Amino acid sequence: MTTLEKTIRAISALDATASAQAAERQAQLTKPAGSLGLLEDISIQVAGITGKLDPPLDKKHVVVMAGDHGVTAEGVSAFPAEVTPQMVYNFLNNGAAINALARHVGANVTVVDMGIAAPIESDAPNFLDRKIAPGTQNIAVGAAMSREQARQAIETGIAVVEHLRVTDGLNLLITGDMGIGNTTPSSAIAATFTGLSPSEATGRGTGIDDDGLQRKIAVIERALAANQPDPADPLGVLAKVGGFEIGGIAGLILGAAAHRIPVIVDGFISTAGALIAAGLAPAAKNYMFSGHKSVEVGHRAMLAHLGLTPLLDLHFRLGEGTGAVLAAFLVESAVRALNDIATFAEAAVSEKK
Repeated sequence: MTTLEKTIRAISALDATASAQAAERQAQLTKPAGSLGLLEDISIQVAGITGKLDPPLDKKHVVVMAGDHGVTAEGVSAFPAEVTPQMVYNFLNNGAAINALARHVGANVTVVDMGIAAPIESDAPNFLDRKIAPGTQNIAVGAAMSREQARQAIETGIAVVEHLRVTDGLNLLITGDMGIGNTTPSSAIAATFTGLSPSEATGRGTGIDDDGLQRKIAVIERALAANQPDPADPLGVLAKVGGFEIGGIAGLILGAAAHRIPVIVDGFISTAGALIAAGLAPAAKNYMFSGHKSVEVGHRAMLAHLGLTPLLDLHFRLGEGTGAVLAAFLVESAVRALNDIATFAEAAVSEKK
């Protein structure tokens, strides 16, 4: 049995007893029932995920999966491919947006080279070299990667979760990405799973102009026609039109779910990974929170397909994990509210008549 198969088998339903206990306590807190809205739902879901009403969430890790894409040869991005390794060095030097926001919420940032075209020379303790190949192939003319490489990408994500559990006691996972051109495969994945047309699933990514957007849509149409991805075969979808970092994100989600660790999924690219993960293991959806709603046009349909409600809507389109890391504060706040607000009995406050 492969690591992927073992991991999928290890993903179980949420702990119904813990969820019920959390819901019961919510009903007894000194506030009108439902008055904290989504925070109440979050606390109940976290209890179901972890089996605890007050689980520790102090070991927060943003994992930025990085990879390059052969489809950039088609002119689908406003930035050149060499920006991918340049930004990875920026992450490792603590100079990027995700570094600033992660510091603010007390999260660590781990950067994983899943398939950057250039070699990354770094001995930083938070850098993991897991390069599968120096970038994917051009999906406009053929498959992004082999089926075995797709499995390797997912299993690498699973292994990263295990690494962080062992080295730092990971208990809250936040997904992030870096890869010039990666909104193109993400749009192809979105169209495959949601049934959107390429024009409905495709946005401006790094900020391409109108001509660039039409070119990008045409490239995705060619990719879907050339590869014929089947949503009933999620591993095949990843292999045909995905990316190494997208597969890595899918593996992060599956690995966290197998260990009953909450996962906050970032924006468009991370949600493409979530679609792959949920296709392989539908129960994994119960372990996910959507950090935010991206301005990428296909993101709303992706979230609807997964049944996820975004916790924030800040008009972000950066990736890196920036929206999800801010949402970590809300997840932690939900657990604190559940446990730290007094019940009517504890506070000697009269309940609703």
